[in-house]
Amino acid sequence: MEQATPVAFDDWVRARSAALQRFAYLITGDAAEAPDLVQEALAQAWPRWSSLASRGTAEAYVRRSIVNASISRWRSAGRHLVALDPERFGGGVVPGADSGVDDADAAWRLCATLPPSQRAAVVLRFYEDLAFAEIAVVLDCAEATARSHVHRALRSLRTRLGEMSDD
Repeated sequence: MEQATPVAFDDWVRARSAALQRFAYLITGDAAEAPDLVQEALAQAWPRWSSLASRGTAEAYVRRSIVNASISRWRSAGRHLVALDPERFGGGVVPGADSGVDDADAAWRLCATLPPSQRAAVVLRFYEDLAFAEIAVVLDCAEATARSHVHRALRSLRTRLGEMSDD
């Protein structure tokens, strides 16, 4: 059986850069932090590139690096969420705004309150449409743990939604 020729690192980065940036943004919720996380993950992947590319594990490795770095930064920052534009979240309806945009914004605000592992699992499951086994590879955990992250996140989101509707 003939093995496929590994893709060159710079070609792979060009092809996957935008998707990795989106992934990092969805994990962190911070447009300024996302490129830094991607850059760090790519810097870690570079020395191992030939092995990662030949085994076909580059995508999982880089995503896992992004998630791990995000969790590390979250822990060292004292688990505080900072709203860069607090007035944006002040409520009220923007004239002419589409309700779908309002719903998406509310969903994002709720997801931003989740711990990074749960947020990563939700993004991988519902945005990237990955199976639990694939999520486990990216998060470097057991499949049961990946399921647990998703289910705990959904339970937390449902609770928060219920609290919001009670107000």
